[in-house]
Amino acid sequence: MKTRSILCLVLIIFAPLSSAQVQHRSMSLQDLSNIKDVSSPAFSPNGNDVVYVVSNHNLEIDLPNSDIWHLKIDENKTEKLKASSVKNEWDPKYSPDGQMIAYLGDDTGDGTAQIFIMNSDGSNSRQITDIEGGILNFDWGPDSEKIVLTAFAGGPKPNRAGTAPPIVIDRFQFKEDWYGHLSGKRRHIFILNIIDQKAVQITSGEKDHWLPAWSPDGNWIAFVSKDSEDADRNMDTNVFIMKPEEGAKARRISHFEGTDVDPYWESPPAWSPDSKKLAWLQSGESKWIYYATWQLTVADIETGTNKNIARIDRNFYLPKWSSDGENIFALVEQDRATWIASINVKSGDINYLNNGKRFALDYDVSGDGNIMLLDSSDNRPFELFLVKDGIDKKLTNHNDWLDHVELGITRPFQFMNDGYEISGIMTLPADYKQGQKLPTIFRLHGGPVYQFSHEFMSDWQIYAASGFAVVGINPRGSSGKGFDFAKAIYADWGNVDVSDIIAGSEYLISEGITDPDRMGVGGWSYGGILTNYVISSDTRFKAAISGAGASNMLGMYGHDQYSREYELELGTPWDNIEAYQRVSFPFLNADKIKTPTLFQCAENDFNVPCLGAEQMYQALRSLNIDTKLVIYPDQHHGITVPSYLNDRMKRNLDWYNKYLQYQD
Repeated sequence: MKTRSILCLVLIIFAPLSSAQVQHRSMSLQDLSNIKDVSSPAFSPNGNDVVYVVSNHNLEIDLPNSDIWHLKIDENKTEKLKASSVKNEWDPKYSPDGQMIAYLGDDTGDGTAQIFIMNSDGSNSRQITDIEGGILNFDWGPDSEKIVLTAFAGGPKPNRAGTAPPIVIDRFQFKEDWYGHLSGKRRHIFILNIIDQKAVQITSGEKDHWLPAWSPDGNWIAFVSKDSEDADRNMDTNVFIMKPEEGAKARRISHFEGTDVDPYWESPPAWSPDSKKLAWLQSGESKWIYYATWQLTVADIETGTNKNIARIDRNFYLPKWSSDGENIFALVEQDRATWIASINVKSGDINYLNNGKRFALDYDVSGDGNIMLLDSSDNRPFELFLVKDGIDKKLTNHNDWLDHVELGITRPFQFMNDGYEISGIMTLPADYKQGQKLPTIFRLHGGPVYQFSHEFMSDWQIYAASGFAVVGINPRGSSGKGFDFAKAIYADWGNVDVSDIIAGSEYLISEGITDPDRMGVGGWSYGGILTNYVISSDTRFKAAISGAGASNMLGMYGHDQYSREYELELGTPWDNIEAYQRVSFPFLNADKIKTPTLFQCAENDFNVPCLGAEQMYQALRSLNIDTKLVIYPDQHHGITVPSYLNDRMKRNLDWYNKYLQYQD
């Protein structure tokens, strides 16, 4: 149900025109192939250069493709540094001496993720690891001669004929999307010598180790693991440090009995410049799983004391220290926006370095305090901005072809329901006239603890160009408004969040925007799950699309990867059958559904497996409700094959057009 993925594809080149000559057009389905996804900015040690990644969807080979780019800040010049139409490169990082760049790339043999290095000018690229199963993440050592990395170790091996062995399961959490069955495999930490290319495993045992970070003085590796006997059953992750050597003893630094750095946040512990302190993100007790907000904690390595700083009821992301050690930078989530902030370590005061209707996703900080921010807005996909002296300047222009596209009109809105202010964002056709009632698609976000923000959404623009109003409501259960707002749906999915969606539709009808006879609904992941709740609770929607959804939670327990989360939130089925029946409302009340519904799923998805879509499809087919099931072969929770992404978008348009547009 949790995912953080972005579409990316091929740039159209336009001849330069004067402003008087510019011809605007509407956004179309084909434009999915034009979006470029910018990600992973990383400064050089001297702060003069940045490496980053540009991704696109290569329709010729029907594969995603990502390349490393280089930005020279003083010249405001960008160029491809490493490029391949078949292989992918991502997560580039300069060595501390600035002479090399390490990055992850597709293995030249089996396609697993391995570490490559090249000179800082892009020359002499070579693969330096060949670890079975691939590399998960890595960090440079301060001497620029070693790298700390995580990779899976253990697990069964094929026999001499290459036949896969039987899958033998003996742990509580035994499957994970993208990684398959966790049969004997554990994430462990290795130290790689880049000269002789030998990797030494420095952790062991039947526990996982995530997100290693090497201290600037070279003495310590910080990482995330668990300190409980049955680690699979809880969310009690902890921060540890250990000497960077085989057989060294790990020392636990965090004291909170709950979540200290959820590994899936991909936000490693951050070392202070003097290596005396660590900062990380702390959440709540295990039982609150992903509902509690992510907060800043700082530990003193020598004394072991932990200090909570800048505690506000909002999510923090990606803490990084200033070069003087007096401040911590972080992304801070707001209602429908995320901004970059500087937090004073002593006082906890928060100084926001930008604001407005925008969504920051990633950033890096140079030694002199400049920030390279990955940022998006309603009408602009993610690009890189230099934040300096209170001013941010756009430095990359990978999606300037959108200057020739007449985009839809995006508006924020809010309304009251049950005493709560509910927020949302809508995108209207570019030629929308006030008072015009439109067929309206209500998009429901995944998570469930996530939100629609002021970021560019290509599918919304395509829907708007086709004459639809597109509405994203952040109902109770969403992030951006604090812990209590998020946990309002705890163990009670499809109740108050459905109420907020229904109330939002009534609000937009009263505003004269939405045609009450032409409303559709749909989403992916929890958005698909919530779609099922909506259509089984109310018949006002004339079309629905439920992607990667589920409704029979008794059937999902033990089949998807969330048995731990089910038990923490709902209990076990045999002890709490009423809770499972409550959250299985759409399947157990399928006879109440009258809405024609398109179900979609990914064949290899262990996050929300196809079983959920198959069961709901079968129920509606049994009831003779117009329905269809589309399965995308060999795909995980986030679909990546370009032709499948195009197919899904076209099918969605066709489904909504069939039921919501006036027919000739």
